[in-house]
Amino acid sequence: MNTGPRAAARAVDALRRGWEVAIADTGTDTDAGLVLLAIETADTGRLAAFDPDGRADILLSAARAETLKLVNQRAAAGGGAIRIARAPWIDLPAAVALADPALDLAAPLKGPFRAVATGAAAAAAAALDLARLAGLLPAFFVRTIDRHAAALSPADIAAYESPDRLVVAARARLPVAAAEAAEIVAFRTAETADEHVALVVGTPDGSPPLVRLHSECLTGDVLGSLKCDCGPQLHAALNAIADARWGVLLYLRQEGRGIGLINKLRAYSLQDQGFDTVDANIRLGFAVDARDFSLAARMLALLGVTAVRLLTNNPAKVVGLEAHGIAVVERVPHALPANPHNERYLATKRDRTGHQL
Repeated sequence: MNTGPRAAARAVDALRRGWEVAIADTGTDTDAGLVLLAIETADTGRLAAFDPDGRADILLSAARAETLKLVNQRAAAGGGAIRIARAPWIDLPAAVALADPALDLAAPLKGPFRAVATGAAAAAAAALDLARLAGLLPAFFVRTIDRHAAALSPADIAAYESPDRLVVAARARLPVAAAEAAEIVAFRTAETADEHVALVVGTPDGSPPLVRLHSECLTGDVLGSLKCDCGPQLHAALNAIADARWGVLLYLRQEGRGIGLINKLRAYSLQDQGFDTVDANIRLGFAVDARDFSLAARMLALLGVTAVRLLTNNPAKVVGLEAHGIAVVERVPHALPANPHNERYLATKRDRTGHQL
């Protein structure tokens, strides 16, 4: 049996390609599990091969189930997932409409729906994690299995996400506009394609460095989006670190607060419909913030840093680092002025996610 993080990496790739994936359940006395086909990457041929009789149920996040008015059937949900019994009218287009809330206005949802027991709660919860890792909507056609020799386990997915496997892959001198005396250090694991980066500015002198955890934002960092403050925060952080005795900027490949670029753009579409950033993520079926700051702690540890002055307005970053062995000796505020396009975004961070702006 293929197990461990490499098995999870193969499963992520399979979901993106529109192939089925089996996940074994844990914590039960049975060999039950689930076979999944991601709705987002399915087509009529793959669905027919996966489910020739049209009986495969739908697995969604419990957050998405709230939109479908299934909140009174939460007892049927397990581990944040809910299973909807297949009805004759739920074909592939209908399943796509169920999965993607960005389509709610264009394709009003049908019903009624009937929630049923997932049959394998641990496997269902793991399926939602796997969708996030693949950058897909957390929605599947699903069948229950009694035994599957090649089944992935929830432990395999946890191992795939473990920061302990992160290593330094390369490093080089990199003068940047904010500081000519800088070194770039790249980190990766053997299983994932994501490379996280640290920019070490100045010369370590034994004092706690000024550190900024910056999550990748293609739209803000590269394209100059006005919907967020990511680009200005990145450049202001580099300048602040350059003015300090020494410091480190960690550039984390956790686009869209950990849900990926495509799902972030879906969240943008929902924001255009009137939802704020928090509700958009929840409506898509994801956590408000799916980032893993243990990665940042691992990167700092590999750089020999055990205590930092953290440049942030987000208390969750302080908690995340300290929970994984990095002492935060000072939180340094990092606030920038709003513009007409990101005023609501910044207010949401302040009022709903605890940012101290």
